[in-house]
Amino acid sequence: MLGAWRSGIGWRAGSTDPATIARFGKPAIEMTDEELARNGIGETEWSLRALPLGGYVRMLGQDDLDPAKVSEERRSFQRAPVWKRMIVVTAGVTCNLILAIALFVLTFMVGVRFEAPVVGAVAPGSPAAAAEPAEGGPAGLKAGDAITAIDGEPVLTFADIQIAGAMARPGEALTIDVQRADETGMTVQRTFRMIPRKDAISGLLAIGIEPAMSGRIGAVRGEERDIFDSTMTSAGLGPVMTGTKADPLRELTEIIEPASGTSAAQTHRVTQQYIPVPVGERAPNSPSVTVLLGEAADRSAGTPFDTKWTTASGAEVMRTLQPIPELQVMITPASEINGAEIDRGLLGLVPLIRVERVPAGSPNEGTLRPGDVLLRVENVDGPRMSQLRTALASHASGTADVVVLRSGEPTRVTAKVDRAGRLGVVIAPALDQPATTGTINRLATENNGDRATAVAALSLLPRTTVRTVAGTAVIDWVTMRAALLAATKDAAVQGAGASVEIEVEAPTLAHERSTVVLVIAKEDVANIHALGWESPVTAAIFDPLMTRLTANGNPITAVR
Repeated sequence: MLGAWRSGIGWRAGSTDPATIARFGKPAIEMTDEELARNGIGETEWSLRALPLGGYVRMLGQDDLDPAKVSEERRSFQRAPVWKRMIVVTAGVTCNLILAIALFVLTFMVGVRFEAPVVGAVAPGSPAAAAEPAEGGPAGLKAGDAITAIDGEPVLTFADIQIAGAMARPGEALTIDVQRADETGMTVQRTFRMIPRKDAISGLLAIGIEPAMSGRIGAVRGEERDIFDSTMTSAGLGPVMTGTKADPLRELTEIIEPASGTSAAQTHRVTQQYIPVPVGERAPNSPSVTVLLGEAADRSAGTPFDTKWTTASGAEVMRTLQPIPELQVMITPASEINGAEIDRGLLGLVPLIRVERVPAGSPNEGTLRPGDVLLRVENVDGPRMSQLRTALASHASGTADVVVLRSGEPTRVTAKVDRAGRLGVVIAPALDQPATTGTINRLATENNGDRATAVAALSLLPRTTVRTVAGTAVIDWVTMRAALLAATKDAAVQGAGASVEIEVEAPTLAHERSTVVLVIAKEDVANIHALGWESPVTAAIFDPLMTRLTANGNPITAVR
């Protein structure tokens, strides 16, 4: 007991009993009503206690050491009528319920923050990506869409979207209303229909979208610090160093890019909280920071653009970001064993995988090194991301034989695989190496169909290196993409297919070179010319975009 107060005694550190005993010879609980009145002290002691947490009331006549004892006091709990005892017993629970309702109403009158019902990313091949528009126009939801209703029910938070998808009837379509900015920047409403599918991770029905992100950098757990720092540094967002003290970035506030065809700079302020824009009004910016960064990178056409950040100490700093080339999203047909797999590359060619960082505590700390390129994992030569997951899954909680390219030389190592079938390292596409994994020969199409890729007929070995495209030297995937775009430029204008000669080097001891012809279908020509540029900043560093639900001081609205 930290302190207590009793009428006639006043405040005391600890209990008031010692003071009562000192003045009257016995504690107040042992006095009759007449004695309490004669001595001028109250029958109730109000106390503040560290433990137990919560309230505690001792009834008149209650003896904790002898629960069966019946008090002779006529006002004691045991001598009260049954109906009075029922009221006393239920009073605490009832008051707790009333307090909970009051706090709930008060909280929503002031406002509560939830993840905003805004699309941050759409999974390729998902129901959202193929959503059918009710009034015509392009299919699919897109990043930046604000979902306002599902099957006529208002949507206020991102959780509402997840619940509606999970609770949908299998095989039945949902009708989803969204708001988005049109070509003029005005907010318009669109309606889509889509059938949720079972998510491989959660096991629940879902439509395949991720929440939008704000410009605030999220809290980082200790075990994720190495990965986070590596991600920030590789994106050019390392902390500001003041002497030996690091001042990390905390919030992206502005994106600054050259205006098209002018020397002026356009500044886009980053939204930190989602505020709905009524239909027919102009939307100032996309609410999702990842959309803004992606649009700035795409408009830059590969040239750097500036961003303004605030640091943990409140300082403003500028950071220049270098866009990275966008690659094709290639979805392989689902098999009876595996579902559809998603990889990124060009025309069926996929970059090798590189180890970006080995976090402290990784099972492969000291075995794998940053910069290692995976050449072989067990019996899989030049594995793609999907093939790597499959190869490691069969060696969970064991080891796997791995061959990596290290300092220009193939090196064999025995890597540890954790029980989840992972190496415990950060991996990314090796875009600086013009070598390929095993090729993707068929792509999934609509209506559960499939078609051949441009490289399907070439029988290229895994780890084949592309040396030239139409006579242009290739040194990495950036130059490979640029050479393919240049070689198919006329075909893209004409809406036709194209044939392009490429020189490849086999992954053999003799490094034989040969020239092969890529026969590129017109839809693939259109696809690669639609590719743009992406932001080097991953969405994972940011906090979700939030919205505030409030009753604006109206308790009736809060209850609703």
